[in-house]
Amino acid sequence: MNDFVVSPVAFTTVAQSIPPNVFADMDRKVAAAVADGADVIDLAKGNPDAFPADFIREVAKKAVDDPANARYSPFDGKPSFLQAAEQWYRNTYGVEVDWKTQLFAVEGAVDGLAALFAVLVSPGDAVAYADPYYPSYHCMTVMSRAEEVLLPSLPERGFLPDLDAVPAQVWNRVKVLVLNYPNNPTGAQAPRGFLQRAIDLAHEYHFAIVQDFAYAGLGVDAQQISILSLPGAFDVAVEVCSLSKMYAMAGWRAGFIAGNDDIVSHVKQYHYQMGSMVTSSIQDAGTVALLSDQSCVAELAERYASRREIVAGGLREAGLDVFDSDGGIYAWVHAPEDQTGEQFADMLLERAAVAALPGMCFGKVGKDYVRFSLLRSEDQLREAVRRVAAVLA
Repeated sequence: MNDFVVSPVAFTTVAQSIPPNVFADMDRKVAAAVADGADVIDLAKGNPDAFPADFIREVAKKAVDDPANARYSPFDGKPSFLQAAEQWYRNTYGVEVDWKTQLFAVEGAVDGLAALFAVLVSPGDAVAYADPYYPSYHCMTVMSRAEEVLLPSLPERGFLPDLDAVPAQVWNRVKVLVLNYPNNPTGAQAPRGFLQRAIDLAHEYHFAIVQDFAYAGLGVDAQQISILSLPGAFDVAVEVCSLSKMYAMAGWRAGFIAGNDDIVSHVKQYHYQMGSMVTSSIQDAGTVALLSDQSCVAELAERYASRREIVAGGLREAGLDVFDSDGGIYAWVHAPEDQTGEQFADMLLERAAVAALPGMCFGKVGKDYVRFSLLRSEDQLREAVRRVAAVLA
C-alpha cells in the first residue's frame, strides 16, 4: 500500500502558486502551545468576539422562517438589502449611489476583492498597495500572475505611503491601486487629501482604485471618510464594504461593492457564473443593520477604543513603541530593538503564552513589528499586557 496519494492530473498554475495562509500557520503554533499545556491568550486573530445587536438577531431569526428566503436570492442581492446600502451611504457619508447599477452584494470583503481581482487583473498587470498590507492582496496578486508594487508606509508618515514619491513610469504600469483604510494591520486612517491625490493619479495614469473598507465606522476620535465622497471617485474607484466588523456579523458573511458602474457591472457578470449570493435571511438582517441609527457601530467603536487604551497604554508603560492608530481593531507594536517581529512573537508565545502575529506576515515594512488583536475581553487584555510586561522586565 502506498504511503502517499499521487494526483491523477497536474494542477493549474493558480493552484500551484497559492501562498501559505499566514493566519492558519499561526493557528497551528497556538494549537501546539495549548497542546503542551500553555494557557494561551490568543491576540493573533482578527475574529470579532462581539455579538450582533439584539434587533439584528431578531430579524435574522424571523427571516429564517420566511419561506421566500429558502429560494434562491436575486442575482445582484435582494433589492431591500441593496436599497439599505444605498441609504447607508447617503446617511453616513453623504454619498449618492444607485442601488441598481452601482451596488452589488457579496459574501464579505474577501469575496468582493476576489471578484474584483478576477475582472481587473490579468497576468503581467501591476497591482499597487501599501506595505504593510492585508495578506490577501499579496496572495491574489500572486495567483493572478501579476506584478506586485509595494508602496512603503513608514511610521514617520503615519503609516501612509507617499504617493508622490512613486515615479511616473511605475504609475504607468499600475492597473489597480488597492487601498485599505482604516488599515489592517496598522489602524492608520487616510485623510481626505491623501484619498483625493490617489483619485487624481488614477485619472492621470488610467488605473482603478479598490478601497477595502472592511473597518468602516471603527475610528477612534474621527471616522474614516468614504473614498466615494470625493470628487471624481466614481470615475475610477470602487469600495468594498463588509458587515463583519461594523455589526459583529463576521460569521454571517455579508457585504457589498459600491462605486464605478462599469466595474460593478463586470463584477456582476463574473459573479453570476462563479459565485453564490449572500444567504437571504442574512441579507434581511443586514438590511435592518444598515437602516439603523448606527448606535450599535458607535458602541463597538467605543469598546475597541477602550481596549486599545488598555493594550497600547500598557505596552508603552512596558517600554514598547506602539503606533498611535486612529482606527481598526489592532495594536501595531515595534519589537524590542534587539529582536525582529517574528523573534518577539515567538518569545511571547513561548514565555508569556500570548499569541501575536509577526509583522512580516503583512510585508517588508512589518519585519520589526507585531500585531496584537483587541478582540478579547478587557480582563484578558490586561492579563496579556501583564504577561508581556513581565517577560520584558
